[in-house]
Amino acid sequence: MNDLPLFENRASISPTYRPDAQIVLFHGDAAEFVDSLPSESVKLIVTSPPYNLGKEYEDRVSIERYLEQQANTIEKMYRVLHPQGSICWQVGNFVERGEVYPLDIYYYPLFKRLGLQLRNRIVWHFEHGLHTSKRFSGRYETILWFSKSAEYTFNLDPVRIPSKYPGKRHYKGPNKGKPSGNPQGKNPSDVWEGLAQEWEDGFWDIPNVKSNHPEKTEHPCQFPIELVERCILALTNEGDWVFDPYAGVGSALIAAIKRGRRGMGSEREAAYVAAAQQRIEAFSNGGLKIRPLGKPVHVPSGRERVSQRPPEWQEPTGQGRLLEEQERYE
Repeated sequence: MNDLPLFENRASISPTYRPDAQIVLFHGDAAEFVDSLPSESVKLIVTSPPYNLGKEYEDRVSIERYLEQQANTIEKMYRVLHPQGSICWQVGNFVERGEVYPLDIYYYPLFKRLGLQLRNRIVWHFEHGLHTSKRFSGRYETILWFSKSAEYTFNLDPVRIPSKYPGKRHYKGPNKGKPSGNPQGKNPSDVWEGLAQEWEDGFWDIPNVKSNHPEKTEHPCQFPIELVERCILALTNEGDWVFDPYAGVGSALIAAIKRGRRGMGSEREAAYVAAAQQRIEAFSNGGLKIRPLGKPVHVPSGRERVSQRPPEWQEPTGQGRLLEEQERYE
């Protein structure tokens, strides 16, 4: 069952900003919408901007022009960000003629020159994506989390994950013999800490939205509600404004109202605005399919036909040999 928002008139969606609104969905350009918002009113800006790949919802331009456009929009967003607020900017790669441009590297100076402070570069790992033949297949994207100041909202307890060794105890000092962890779990990793252990249970291992995902819509680059949900729980409090300037089909807005926050977004494409409205209404009525936060990623048992070695691969070469090696250690 969905966690229902803490508001009355749950599906009431305002097309323009109103200070008393619960949900705002603006059909138009992000920069135009930001100009209508009060200064320092938004606690969290969370989004996945266009990657300049030439998708149906964007115009492909040079990487220089793309970054110039994004810099102008980000500067406008800085004005509306609360002094204790944060920005979570989820990006992947721009690829041109086979060369990879990691967008988080290009975005970092755009935020830094405004005085924003990087708190984490979070790796979002997933198992499905485009296959390539001349480089390794990409299976992660990043979230740049910036705070506006040194004093920022951060709620760790709601996003803790189960500890791998909850029975560990202090072995010396005044707490010798007492449990060394936290009964609510441990701090999720940003991947770069404790590589060996974190590969197993510390990743933000949240599936991307592909054809068999319960949240899939017509949007080609939709991000999952639970990815945004974790950011919202950690970086805002109930009643705060959460803003997605590239709202797409409304995943960030749904995550916001699901957790008792107020959500607003802007989106240029009319079809996506309509889809977002339908999804928000379906969520409010309890009819929207959502992948639960923290649900384990499916691991094949080996009994499924798709996870078994094809008869054509009887000779232990290539992937067949890799599968034999895996079976040997299981």
